[in-house]
Amino acid sequence: MCFQRKAAGNSFPRVLLFPEGTTTNGRFLISFQHGAFIPGYPVQPVVVRYPHVHFDQSWLVSLRLHIFFLFVLFPVIIVIVFQGKHITNSTHVQDVHPVSQLHGVEYLPIVYPPEIKQENALHFAENTSYAMAHALNVLPTSYSYADSMIASRAEEAGKANCSSYMVEMAWVKEVYGVSTAEAMELLEHFLAMNPDSDGRVKAQDFWALFGLYCSPLCKKIFHYFDFENKESITFRQFLVGCAHLRKQPLFEGVCETAFEKCKAPGTSDISLAQLANALRSGMLPPADDGMLKLFETFDIDDDDKISRDDFVACLARFPFMIALFAGRINGEVYIEIV
Repeated sequence: MCFQRKAAGNSFPRVLLFPEGTTTNGRFLISFQHGAFIPGYPVQPVVVRYPHVHFDQSWLVSLRLHIFFLFVLFPVIIVIVFQGKHITNSTHVQDVHPVSQLHGVEYLPIVYPPEIKQENALHFAENTSYAMAHALNVLPTSYSYADSMIASRAEEAGKANCSSYMVEMAWVKEVYGVSTAEAMELLEHFLAMNPDSDGRVKAQDFWALFGLYCSPLCKKIFHYFDFENKESITFRQFLVGCAHLRKQPLFEGVCETAFEKCKAPGTSDISLAQLANALRSGMLPPADDGMLKLFETFDIDDDDKISRDDFVACLARFPFMIALFAGRINGEVYIEIV
């Protein structure tokens, strides 16, 4: 509310914002944060061109040095001046930082919010991003700050080529509604699958996490992710594949049906023996240690039994495993992973 009040009139100084929320190497634009565009007031995009060929303004140093580089040695690269009701050009980047006079500063045409109310802050932010990307001759992308979190976690885990784990999180969130927390949780499981130096996971390592071997059914499920037929998958393929399955209209109902078909009549939980018996309709159950590992995956609350909540929560996390029970439920609900 304070931000909107300041933007609504001329009694406050213009608001200077950094729409990406972080810095990159300047070769592309990442997704803009939407907060600045929610009030629905026009914005004045400003771009700054650095004359330094080898200067990289991305976050490669400590926070203190990073701020020193950006605000003392160099100006900002991409900013928007929140104009409010009255559009003026009285606020300049030079007024904010005198050193910027040494660099190329360009004021782009003012971007107005969409006239159609159905178009929200997302479209407003995208329109501004496209205008700035065109002026800078760079590509706008759907990468966001969450992607840097994913890459940082991969680096912490000692993985090489950490950028291969990035997924264009802004697009994933918009299309599938996946939150950053959900993506980070799934990343932990993917990292436990022993990715190679290119950030790819093979089928045997994929299923080993769940105590399963590469049966014909498991190979078919893995092929759903491996649409490139490379016999390995990336984290992006894993995340998007899971999100796509979870978004299917019948998914929740299929999970409920699978639970009812797997538990014994008159009981409210699934035991280890009942889970093994349920798998026999589509594949040979794994050895005892593998079966126990799979059971522990479903037993979310570690009480040595799989309740309805455990079963549904596990399938929400790993929706592809619903295909393991296809033989039990195809008589009533059609389900197939191709």
